[in-house]
Amino acid sequence: MKKHVLIAAMAFAMSAHVVTAQPEKSAAIATPAAPAKPADSKKAAPAPSSLEMKPIAAQTQAALWASRVLGRYHYSPVPLDDAMSVKIFDSYFDGLDGEKLYFVQADLDHFAALRTQMDDAINNEDLTAPFAIYNLYQKRFAERMAYARGLLKTKFDFTSDETMELDREKAAWAKNEDEIRDLWRKRVKNDWLRLKLAGKDDKSIRETLDKRYDNYVNRIRKLNNEDVFQMFMNAYATAIEPHTNYLGPRSADNFDIAMRLSLEGIGCVLQSRDDYTIIREIVPGSPADKSGKLKVGDRIVGVAQGDKPFVDVLGWRLDDVVALVRGEKGSTVRLDVIPGDGGVDAKHVTVAMVRNKISMEEQAAKKSIIKVKENGVERRIGVISLPTFYQDFEARRKGDRDFRSATRDVERILTELKKEKVDNVLIDLRNNGGGSLTEAVELTGLFIDKGPVVMQRTAEGRVEVESDTKPGLAWDGPMGVLINRGSASASEIFAAAIQDYGRGLVIGEPSFGKGTVQTLIDLDRFAPNEKMRYGELKMTIAQFFRINGGTTQLRGVTPDIKLPVLTDMDTFGESSYDNALPWVAIKPAQYMPLGDLKELVAPLQKRHEERIANDKDFQFLQEDINEVLKLRKENVISLNETVRRKERDAQDARSKLREARLAGVSVNQDEPASGPGSAEKRAEGPDPTKPKKSVVAVRGTPRQDDGLQGDERDLQAELAAEKAAKDAKDVLLQEAANILADEVGMLKTDTRMASRVMPYMTVVQSK
Repeated sequence: MKKHVLIAAMAFAMSAHVVTAQPEKSAAIATPAAPAKPADSKKAAPAPSSLEMKPIAAQTQAALWASRVLGRYHYSPVPLDDAMSVKIFDSYFDGLDGEKLYFVQADLDHFAALRTQMDDAINNEDLTAPFAIYNLYQKRFAERMAYARGLLKTKFDFTSDETMELDREKAAWAKNEDEIRDLWRKRVKNDWLRLKLAGKDDKSIRETLDKRYDNYVNRIRKLNNEDVFQMFMNAYATAIEPHTNYLGPRSADNFDIAMRLSLEGIGCVLQSRDDYTIIREIVPGSPADKSGKLKVGDRIVGVAQGDKPFVDVLGWRLDDVVALVRGEKGSTVRLDVIPGDGGVDAKHVTVAMVRNKISMEEQAAKKSIIKVKENGVERRIGVISLPTFYQDFEARRKGDRDFRSATRDVERILTELKKEKVDNVLIDLRNNGGGSLTEAVELTGLFIDKGPVVMQRTAEGRVEVESDTKPGLAWDGPMGVLINRGSASASEIFAAAIQDYGRGLVIGEPSFGKGTVQTLIDLDRFAPNEKMRYGELKMTIAQFFRINGGTTQLRGVTPDIKLPVLTDMDTFGESSYDNALPWVAIKPAQYMPLGDLKELVAPLQKRHEERIANDKDFQFLQEDINEVLKLRKENVISLNETVRRKERDAQDARSKLREARLAGVSVNQDEPASGPGSAEKRAEGPDPTKPKKSVVAVRGTPRQDDGLQGDERDLQAELAAEKAAKDAKDVLLQEAANILADEVGMLKTDTRMASRVMPYMTVVQSK
């Protein structure tokens, strides 16, 4: 399937604009996290084991065409010259070894002559230089892992007052081998100490870490020249501007899947564990689910297409296995499976399934209702969680009336919430990194009648206004938008428009600050034949502006009601990029605000502050935030066992106190019995007359460190922990609901104020 922008003779029409904060994550259903292998290959096959990587002709040609497009059509074009070469060189090394744990200064000195030759490598279609850098990186990686494994035979001294630097991004390169070996000694010592503090004995620790470091090497050996090329091209693309990226052929396919929220396959989420491909999740209603023959934990060791022989996939990288499992709707795939409840020598089972269209519902809009009581009156707050601004571009282009989109799903949910008689609606956009620009505009249209939503300015200075042209509102009641630092791009367009129209309250922390628009450029248009694929560019072509004339670039959207800041603003967000575009303003669009909520903000903020001052869950959360910020600022961790045990015991004590709080075991005598901070004002808490349920932590609080990585834990235990984290009490969401409940109460008890702040809405006087 193609959704690509067509390019002919370097003149192309832009379409399918996407506004995303960061490089997109892979689709969650049977989709790999790693980049793809060469895409002109007809069959999936294990990646080459050779340590020496070499470019192929398709890659050198793709690099040249990408440079021509970037140099002419980027919003902020930068010439591919020696100055850009230096930036590419630094960006490439940073991408390979950002923590400066593998290369030493002598390695950089060895390649110093290449600092001004990255442009020549692209222009001359000779990528030998960047591949040579990668080959040395792979060699150094293997050397560091061999050294780390050797250290496991030694004995560590955990009584010394030694510390380890946590974040080495801004550190200098190690001067020599002795210095980098000392860095690795400390890292291995810390890994050992974490497991020791979790109660593991020396034998178990040694086996766990030896296997871990060996797996690191095995994973990097599975990378291939397509991976290397993508890393190099992204070093070039992001050196221009943070949100321009190169997508290899398979990455481009995964991006398409993520945007349309569907794929054709069997409906399994797969994961690599050791040399096995494990079934991590089965999508309800999918072919895998309906077969009744697959279970979570089963190991796929072979894949066959129809009646063809099985291909042994033991030891394969995940995306290669996924490529075999996926296929056209209606086709048959057979799996050779070792049941998860049996050992490696258990009897194999063959499972045949007919592939079908799979919907990725975990990324779709979802609803919930939070009930908040105040003075005996219950307020019902409808919550719509939207993880991304998705749209099936291809289905819409073909004229499919039932194409999947975020706006359509939210509109349907709003209709349901109306029937359920909610008093207020909250759109939860936390960690929504963006998506379709069209969806951002159309979603805004559900809450305004008609009018401009966002403005775009092209590289030529032409300003275009994107407007909602559909009359009517899907929801005309009060509303709010919940954002955090991970809310970016399309999320910021929506939140900013709601704020500028005075349509709803924006609650949370300042957003990401990405004010640029990208489009997808199909480089395959330049390929000499259909078998050769060049991939895609996700390229910045415009900057968007709020209808008030400002931009969200760098500054993001400032919430009306501020919640605790959970992220480090210096290291996450647009302002953390050295080459981010500056903040600017243009002439505002012509629009008529629907309301003016400023009169509500001060009293709502006051009630919010009074409430959280007496909310133990908020206090716990703030403690965690302060601890994390302190750790980041100090940037060191002790390698002394006594010190670390003391820190661990303090964390355990805090966790037990929280559990007791959530279980309703004890009540703080200082907590007021009435007023803004009372328990009555929160959502209904635990009933002491009912049996106690299992306790989960407050969402966002740290999980007790067991020293293990995800694929080292028991799969069922890991899935249970993830479910517990997902089901944990979300204090920020709850407080946002409290704020909107306060708003409803104020509007219903003071209709004159309601007519001032929301003249478009009829507010019913409460009893």
